[in-house]
Amino acid sequence: MTQQPQEGFARSMGDAQEWMKAVQERLQINDNTQGPRAALEARLRETEKICQLEPEGRVKVDMVLRAAEALLACCREDQKPEILARLRDVKAQWEETVTYMTHCHSRIEWVWLHWSEYLLARDEFYRWFQKMTVVLEPPVELQLGLKEKRWQLSHAQVLLQNVDNQAMLLDRLLEEAASLFNRIGDPSVDEDAQKKMKAEYDAVKTKAQNRVDLLEQVTQEHEHFQLSVDEFQLWLKAVVERVHGCMGRKCRLSTKDRLSALQDIASDFPRGEESLRRLEEQAGGVIQSSSPLGAEKITRELEEMRNVLEKLRALWEGEEGRLRGLLWSREAYEQQRRQLEAELAEFRKGLQRLAEEDLEPVAKAGTQDELVARWRLYSATRAALAAEEPRVDRLQARLKELIVFPEDPQPLAGSVVSAIQEHQSMKAKSSRLRNAAGVDLWRHFQRPLQELQLWRALAQRIVDVTASLPDPPSIHTFLPQIEAALAESSRLKEELTMLQLEKDLLGGIFGQERATALLEQVATSVRDRDLLHNRLLQRKSKLQSSLAQHKDFGAAFDPLQRRLSDLQIRVRAENGLQRDLPGKQAQLSRLQGLQEEGLDLGVQLEAMRPLVQGNSHHQHRMDQLSSDHQTLHRSLEDLVDTCRQSVREHCTFSHEVLELRQWISVLTQKLEAHRVDTGPWDAQSREVDVEKLLDEFPAKEAQLPLIEARGRLVMEKSSPEGAAVVQKELQELVESWGALRLLRGSLLSLVRNRQLQRVEVDSGKKLIFTNNIPKTGFLITPMDLIFRHHRQTNVLQEEEASCEDFSQLLRSFEHWLQVDNSKLVRIIAMRTATAKDLRTRETKLQELEARVPEGQHLFENLLRLRPARGSSDKLEDLRYRWMLYKSKLKDSSHLLTQNSPGEPTGFQKLPTHLPARCHRIRLLEAIRHMKCHCFSSCCWAVSRLNSCVGTGKWSYLRQPVS
Repeated sequence: MTQQPQEGFARSMGDAQEWMKAVQERLQINDNTQGPRAALEARLRETEKICQLEPEGRVKVDMVLRAAEALLACCREDQKPEILARLRDVKAQWEETVTYMTHCHSRIEWVWLHWSEYLLARDEFYRWFQKMTVVLEPPVELQLGLKEKRWQLSHAQVLLQNVDNQAMLLDRLLEEAASLFNRIGDPSVDEDAQKKMKAEYDAVKTKAQNRVDLLEQVTQEHEHFQLSVDEFQLWLKAVVERVHGCMGRKCRLSTKDRLSALQDIASDFPRGEESLRRLEEQAGGVIQSSSPLGAEKITRELEEMRNVLEKLRALWEGEEGRLRGLLWSREAYEQQRRQLEAELAEFRKGLQRLAEEDLEPVAKAGTQDELVARWRLYSATRAALAAEEPRVDRLQARLKELIVFPEDPQPLAGSVVSAIQEHQSMKAKSSRLRNAAGVDLWRHFQRPLQELQLWRALAQRIVDVTASLPDPPSIHTFLPQIEAALAESSRLKEELTMLQLEKDLLGGIFGQERATALLEQVATSVRDRDLLHNRLLQRKSKLQSSLAQHKDFGAAFDPLQRRLSDLQIRVRAENGLQRDLPGKQAQLSRLQGLQEEGLDLGVQLEAMRPLVQGNSHHQHRMDQLSSDHQTLHRSLEDLVDTCRQSVREHCTFSHEVLELRQWISVLTQKLEAHRVDTGPWDAQSREVDVEKLLDEFPAKEAQLPLIEARGRLVMEKSSPEGAAVVQKELQELVESWGALRLLRGSLLSLVRNRQLQRVEVDSGKKLIFTNNIPKTGFLITPMDLIFRHHRQTNVLQEEEASCEDFSQLLRSFEHWLQVDNSKLVRIIAMRTATAKDLRTRETKLQELEARVPEGQHLFENLLRLRPARGSSDKLEDLRYRWMLYKSKLKDSSHLLTQNSPGEPTGFQKLPTHLPARCHRIRLLEAIRHMKCHCFSSCCWAVSRLNSCVGTGKWSYLRQPVS
């Protein structure tokens, strides 16, 4: 009876051993990390497939176990030890195979991830290298002055500091390359590649250092030159004060003492000349290292100092000569006094002549020419008196020169003052007479306007009276009055037109402001006159039409035909494009006036209809004239509508452009205020403020193309000159918008940079390799490295002072982790028999997940307070346990939805599409047992795994790692 179970046991054991042998052979073939990246990736995929065969092997082992159970149940007692021994061998071989599968795949996967992360870091380094090469490639730019050279030196030092800060990243890259080369042996990371990378970095550092050395030399040379210039200017200032101390009325020294002091000053001039010559020699080298403007400035300063020195020498020579000439100053005083008396006599003679000829009373003028002549006479007199102002100034100057002399000039000074007062009195009188003549002229020019007011009242009464006349005799009575009013209107219009033509005369007499106001009043009066004149013409036409009923057709038809022809000519003259909005508005006003005249002509044509009844020839001519009038009327309507639309579009365009310009100006000022604000930064609040300011930005950006389209439409309806003006406005608007966009981008970039710095300060984490990289590359800037250096120094000091706190916090976190991990193990081992149990388990898992931030905070405090010297094995082990706990918690949450009630979570079978879910924990186990040279590298690999599977088919493996 034992034959059949024994055969089944032997057969299943043989199958299992053959399967494990085949798997081990495949693993031995792929258990190699040497070679190119493609081969390594192929081995990774092969080991992953081998790991996916684990369920098949477990089935075979289970078959061996069932066959052994059946055989043990029916075999003799002396055979059981042998069967159990063979069964233990199979189990041991199975455990060895599973372990080999996991370790082989994990090792190859870790090397592949390590290689990928190294390539990313190396690419980032070469991007920095290329950027720095481009920055350092151009030669040193010449600067304007010492301040700019110091700025340039500071910038070069910042670049050098940036290069020095990259040394840490380079060392890390070289270490990783050496580590990779030991594992993979690929030529891309061999010693030659490492030496090349180091040589390139050394070349960049040499360029940066050479630039700093050169700029330091240039700056020191300029500083030495500037120091010499300051010393020379101090000496020059002292000499100027000494020279001024020997001059003027405040000097109490005698003439002899002044001469002695001036001679002592003269003895210092050779030393100043020598100092200035040395400065000019030093300036040669400084000029060569300065920009053209800087060289020009230095040259100009040297020339100014030399000019001051020469002026001092000249002043010394002049003062010495003045003192030496003080002995014969009496003769000079007498000579100047005689000259002043002669000039004063000539001045009085000219004043007397002007008073007799031009300022005597004259008869009152009546005509415009006489008024203008009088005004011009008084203006010429006033101009002549004003022309004597230089002579008055000369008299005053000569009098001041005489006062300098010790002699008393009082009698002559009284005469000069009297003559000047007489000149001022005549000047005031001429101004009064000129103003009076101007008032008379103003009244004369106002007279046509006053007469026009009287004419308007008379003409309005005539229009009102002749509204309805009963009989031809009444018409004959009022027609001459209308014709007289029209003649008076023409005369007044001629006078007003002549007044408008005298714009230059009015501007010269009354000034541009009053002349403009007067001309505007004249223009308004002319428009009112034209309206009333047209009404008189209409009334005359109406009365003449009434009389024409008793006369022949031709006498009434010909004036209407001539008037229509005149309107057609005027309409054709207005059919053209205008330059700007005022021109278009004026054109619209003229067209509307022509339209009103056309309507009045239509009324007269209708009044002529009774005259053509019964005469086919006259009716044909009348119909032709009416047809021409209708054509003209439609043409006028089209022109008025087109012009009105053009004016409306131009007004809208101007308003929108003005509004957008004002908005851009206000927003630019506010953004500039935010950008130049040097106070403490709160990135979140500042970002909120900037976003509030830019809320309208999209709407305005969408409005800009509409304004451009409207501007092109306005350009099409404007003259070429006007289109050029509109095009210029649009171009200025687009340029202002572009400047605003640049300012907006700069400010948003500044806000983001400040926010990133704040996040970096708050995190306090060490710099590690990670794949959580933004699209623009590593967030490692020179300022970040400098800040981290200072922060690590501060942390080191804190660690030395707080070792006891670290030990206490380590024990606290270890206890916290042990308690939560025990809870997690109990939750995983729960049997979910019902849906209620499943919900209970889910609630407990959520409670544990809610406590993860607390544990993360404790762990970060541990990292911040850990000892600076000597790595703590206990901390590294705790790091691993913390990572493993979070992975188990995350995976348990993901697997919760796959559980079915009634089965323990720990024995739930995984679906076929989730075989790699446990790879994370296995990888952590493998890392723990691999004894890598740097545990942080393992953490780096796990972090890389977390980040690289953050998207795609491995997204369920994501788990944050400290």
